[in-house]
Amino acid sequence: MSSIRSKTWLADTLRKYMPKREEMARNKYLAPIAHRFLSPELWRFTRRSVPRGVALGLFAAFIVPLGQIFLAAFLALPARANVPLSAAVTFVTNPFTFPFWVVVAKEVGELTLNIDAAVGPGAAEQLADDRGILATSFELAGVTAFGFVTLAIVSSAVGYLLASFFWRFRVARKRKRRLRLLEARLDKRLGTSET
Repeated sequence: MSSIRSKTWLADTLRKYMPKREEMARNKYLAPIAHRFLSPELWRFTRRSVPRGVALGLFAAFIVPLGQIFLAAFLALPARANVPLSAAVTFVTNPFTFPFWVVVAKEVGELTLNIDAAVGPGAAEQLADDRGILATSFELAGVTAFGFVTLAIVSSAVGYLLASFFWRFRVARKRKRRLRLLEARLDKRLGTSET
């Protein structure tokens, strides 16, 4: 572990387990794009790159069931988003949570498409009885896929907004703390100079 230590446990943990830029530069699969992928601006945590990274990570997590880390990293290149953050956010969907997200996507797809309102209440079940199981399976897969697309778009927008608000809150809190410290130092100096 490097001797650099930050003020937060999360930053230390990310620094410990995330691959270093030099390690990624030596990777044979990244060699053709390493000059773009390893640009220092894509690895900094700034007020613009963090919300973009969160949004792209959530979008890639829900839009592609496999390989979402690579998709998020490659989408971060033209968007100038934070690459490690966009890759880390994709772990919202993982093998353990995927069955839960499939059920949520199916419900979101049905709610968005509002199938019962289009064909009448109970008509969807009657049609399912009339058709074969293969047709019903294809219909459910389409509804679930549409739900995943909806989740990808909505979660990335909400993630962008939440990350932006969190970043502003964090910066404002740091600024207030610095101002209080400066006021305390100034009061201390003025108090010691008067006596």
